[in-house]
Amino acid sequence: MMIEERIIAIRQELPPDVKLVAVSKFHPVEAIREAYAAGQRVFGENRPQEFFRKVQEVAAWKVHEVPRNEVEWHFIGHLQTNKLKLVLPYAQLVQSVDSQHLLDAIQDWGKANGRVVNVLLELHIGAEQTKTGFKEEEVLDILFRADKYKNVRFCGLMGMATHTDSEADIRADFARIADFRAYLQDLFPELTDFRELSIGMSGDWRIALDYGATIVRIGTAIFGERQY
Repeated sequence: MMIEERIIAIRQELPPDVKLVAVSKFHPVEAIREAYAAGQRVFGENRPQEFFRKVQEVAAWKVHEVPRNEVEWHFIGHLQTNKLKLVLPYAQLVQSVDSQHLLDAIQDWGKANGRVVNVLLELHIGAEQTKTGFKEEEVLDILFRADKYKNVRFCGLMGMATHTDSEADIRADFARIADFRAYLQDLFPELTDFRELSIGMSGDWRIALDYGATIVRIGTAIFGERQY
């Protein structure tokens, strides 16, 4: 099945209000071109250097191929503070803010550059200790101080379910983050942009839809196995 066919098949199952992020990491820019030709406009990368390179390559396409600002870029991986300049000028959404240190650095960058950066706070919901992200109490602490982040727009939560074959465990993870987002929306009604729930990847995005996902991040199911 070609990239175009995969995108069409996924879109047929996605509700119209759910955003599909095509995760193009480790795939050549030609694969992005194929996805773009199939109507895909939102792409995600998880490594700063690769993100920056692909943004530049896509921007170099002929103007009649890709009108300015038509492609939307999301950064979905761990972001080191010394790599902010490769990502923040170009990302419409940083989905993976996973530490207080990174959040503070984004605020400082935004203030210095006169920008407001759209972010999701990454909640650690999976069982793996190697996964990054905040605990619930840390997210609460940040949002109680949200007015201190004048150059950050808090748009919602992101999370990754436990890597397991147990659907029950995956559902428990997604239920936990969905319930927490609902709690935060009730607790902080002034955060009117806090609407997004980015959960679900190639292996579990259909389950994520049952828990109110507004964004799904799909790579392998669109582009095939990664090309390292």
